[in-house]
Amino acid sequence: MAFNTTADGGELSPPELTVDQILTLEDQRFEPESVALVTGAGSGIGRATAAALAVNGLTVVGIDIDEDGLEETAEKAASLDAGGRVVVAPGDLTDDAAMERIVAAAADEGEIRYLANIAGMQHIASIAEFPMERYDLMDKLMLRAPFLLSKLVMPHIEETDDGVGAIGNMSSVHGHYATRDKPAYITMKHGLSGLTKSIAAEGNGTLRGFSVSVGYVLTPLMVNQIQDTARERGISEEAVVEDVMLGPARSKELMTPTEVANLFTFGFSSHARHLNGGDLLFDGGYTTTYE
Repeated sequence: MAFNTTADGGELSPPELTVDQILTLEDQRFEPESVALVTGAGSGIGRATAAALAVNGLTVVGIDIDEDGLEETAEKAASLDAGGRVVVAPGDLTDDAAMERIVAAAADEGEIRYLANIAGMQHIASIAEFPMERYDLMDKLMLRAPFLLSKLVMPHIEETDDGVGAIGNMSSVHGHYATRDKPAYITMKHGLSGLTKSIAAEGNGTLRGFSVSVGYVLTPLMVNQIQDTARERGISEEAVVEDVMLGPARSKELMTPTEVANLFTFGFSSHARHLNGGDLLFDGGYTTTYE
């Protein structure tokens, strides 16, 4: 299994982010003058993506409401001897004025070419019992904010000398199918598919849109969910991973945040120039196989 345990064989823990895990690509636009904005950069997949893009030579503007987490991300990127760097940009994704300020400041760092919309949240409840205030927050964070940031970033990409750039949206297996008690999350992820295609339709071929869909990823948030489920069901954490989370999948390993980050790196690169409006589905067989 692709997870770590403590010395006594107990708790799961997210893997340490190391430079040897990071996909590095030769690309003429992967250099410090090119700017990538990454939301949710204070932890998990967002942190790994910010660090991976910095290692690939980009100037990364990391956006998160967690300022301490952003500082840790910037320090992590620096510790990896990144050719680029992470610029800390604390801000609430549901605050339009704050996002406008951050994008304007990002343009002062170089040419904005890339945007990774990664920030998200989860709430478990049926449709009938779902609290609408929670729905509204998820909508603002996971769908409206990506729309607004795309709106703000696209003119900057179009103003570069060649108009080349890309917007990547963090989707999920739940952007392809539905399960019980995650209706808001599923709705937002399906909405991101529409946004991705709309970006592609308006990008004139050089400004691309794509999405990334994965199953369960071993982030700090996921570790907490594993531990909670193990306690609730009276089973081991390994059983939660193997039976509850990975039971429907053919690949019996959790993904790591860096593996997801590498998909964004590829998607932004010139190697993916025909990826436009499409989805990078790396789900271990969740949505393509069944028993």
